[in-house]
Amino acid sequence: MMTTFIKAISATPGKPAGSSRATETAAKLIDTTTCIGCKACEVACQEWNNQQVTFGNFEGTYQTLPDLAHNFWNLIKFHETELDGQPLWLMSKYQCMHCVDPGCLKACPAPGAIVQYSNGIVDFNSDACIGCGYCMTGCPFDVPKLNPETKKVQKCTLCTDRVSVGLEPACIKACPTNCLSFGTREDLLRKAEDRVAVLKSDGFGTAGVYNPTGVGGTHVVYVLARADQPESYGLPKNPQIPWTVSIWKGPLKWLGNALLIGGILGTFLHYLRYGPQDPE
Repeated sequence: MMTTFIKAISATPGKPAGSSRATETAAKLIDTTTCIGCKACEVACQEWNNQQVTFGNFEGTYQTLPDLAHNFWNLIKFHETELDGQPLWLMSKYQCMHCVDPGCLKACPAPGAIVQYSNGIVDFNSDACIGCGYCMTGCPFDVPKLNPETKKVQKCTLCTDRVSVGLEPACIKACPTNCLSFGTREDLLRKAEDRVAVLKSDGFGTAGVYNPTGVGGTHVVYVLARADQPESYGLPKNPQIPWTVSIWKGPLKWLGNALLIGGILGTFLHYLRYGPQDPE
């Protein structure tokens, strides 16, 4: 049943964000209220993607690394905070959010370097990447990281190679508490709302779903016990694509094209009027 279900949302090349896509799109649900911080998902991600072993220095936290890296795409963040004067330990899985309207794709100037498949997964094509880093500035979640050796940008692929053959992502396969779920985005959003209703009935009045509208929603959805403070989990409160990306890929791009065409046209008209100039 699971294999047949996942094949229905397998990755096929799609059009950029904003275009029509298949109704059923792939998604991952992260229920932070049942995460125990075991890091099994981190290990599974490293092994499946054949990443090198990465060690971090102990800095008073159980967090493996301070942030994501070009060779570390999945990180469990540990945050210590307080609730009604009592210490509270919040843990959340952090990786590419696979936005419905991805800022990295909008900012990328290299054709084919970033692609959004018909199932919603946002993937990077290293062969076409020119290493400009514009995708890094276009991502409001600060996810893509540049490999200093290859000068290529890398990030989580949502295991599109596994999904395309009917398997669930490696991190979800390894999770021992079922805090991670994989399926269609529509089904998981309903599942998230049901979980929030249970949490609120248990006294967590601020529980909610993290699915920010500033990027059109995401294909990685969270259930938070403190949805009013997503920054307590290391998540931006209101992520949006930087306005500079819209200007650069919009008015400035058209203005540059107009100036280029105008220059070519002016040169051609000058040639027609005065002809070739021979030196004396």
